[in-house]
Amino acid sequence: MARLSLRRLARHLWPRLLKKWLPRSLFGRSLLIIVLPIALMQVAVVWGFYEAHLNAVDHQLSAGLAGDVGWVVSEFQADPAALPRLADRAERLQSLSVAYQPKATLPAGRRPSIFPVRDDALREAVDDALIQNFWVDTTRYPAYVDIRVQMPDGVLRILAPRDRAFAAGGVLFILLLTGATLLLTGIAIVFIRNQVRSIERLAAAAEAFGKGLDAPRFKPHGAREVRAAAHAFLDMKERISRHIDQRTALLASVSHDLRTPLTRLKLEAALADPSPRIEAMKRDFSEMEHMIEEYLAFARGEGGEAVETIPVRALLDNVGDNAARAGAHVAVTADPDLQAAVRPLAVKRALANLVMNAAAYAQRIELQARGDGRGGLDIQVDDDGPGIAPDRYEEAFRPFSRLDEARNQNVKGVGLGLAIARDVARGHGGDVTLGRSPLGGLRAVMHLPG
Repeated sequence: MARLSLRRLARHLWPRLLKKWLPRSLFGRSLLIIVLPIALMQVAVVWGFYEAHLNAVDHQLSAGLAGDVGWVVSEFQADPAALPRLADRAERLQSLSVAYQPKATLPAGRRPSIFPVRDDALREAVDDALIQNFWVDTTRYPAYVDIRVQMPDGVLRILAPRDRAFAAGGVLFILLLTGATLLLTGIAIVFIRNQVRSIERLAAAAEAFGKGLDAPRFKPHGAREVRAAAHAFLDMKERISRHIDQRTALLASVSHDLRTPLTRLKLEAALADPSPRIEAMKRDFSEMEHMIEEYLAFARGEGGEAVETIPVRALLDNVGDNAARAGAHVAVTADPDLQAAVRPLAVKRALANLVMNAAAYAQRIELQARGDGRGGLDIQVDDDGPGIAPDRYEEAFRPFSRLDEARNQNVKGVGLGLAIARDVARGHGGDVTLGRSPLGGLRAVMHLPG
């Protein structure tokens, strides 16, 4: 049972760990798909070549050189006075340079090598051929191998050509494979980057369109599938734009048709003799006009407004002043240097809806803005009203929703204030969220990304 649980745990953890270490971008994953097999193939080729050929040749060459070194050491021990004749013979027949250093000792340490495995093969071969202490260095001279043997009263030093100990073509083969891997990786990066760039352009155009912006320079690029997705996006964009234009024209007509008779009714009420009934009719007309404005604002949206970089403090002060003229008291807090690229009228209308929604149920309202540390903006509206139950936050954003229990029905509204505010925020790529305010009421936070 425990073994089965461990298997299940490993089965669940392994995908998570693998997902954690894998690249998250399409460019990184595509590069990994192409480069990783090439790298593994190169490693396998190098490993197989080394084990099947290079390692065997190195051992054979090292054994041959070690045998010649053993012969030189034995001849020197037999007749030290014959060193000149021995050195001449070793240089002519074996390409070895032999010298004797009286009263010298072996070096204490080893110099680091790029290929320690090959050095170990040479040391093993020399160790098998000699009984004396010795020291081997393959790094000091690029073309030679330095072998020193400790004698009773000095050191016998032997310099041998490197190709007598190691296969010269092995390093060149590894370098060629490494260069080929780097070249193929570079080519893969160029091609993958071109393909990914077309997807990034499509994503940027879709994001801009979602925020109400336009990307006039966007054209389908890349592979056939990416171009097909881009053409589908352009077709979708055209259909949505046509739908918005038709809806805007319809709303303009509806606005004119509704406001004209409403204006006549208001004029007739203004010319009529004052009476409680006429005053009630005027209030009904005013409420009807406000409802029509809310309906049209919700359906029209703010897609036609251009994005501008404005000082946030000035925008908040304007919203606070308008709320004050309507009878609300708003405390504004914001850095005077804080700026944001937004559609000013849309954001102003959204904040006005949030502030007036709070003013309908609270006495104290605080409006503050601060940067989110990532180039974005967070605008908070806090009040000390009755608030809303957390499980009904999302319901409050539904169009025409009116929460009777938490906040009394708004006598001058149709439940579109929060819906319009969220629609504006999401049109900028952000959102509006609700939470508990430190003042005891409701906190509405409008997040606008940079």
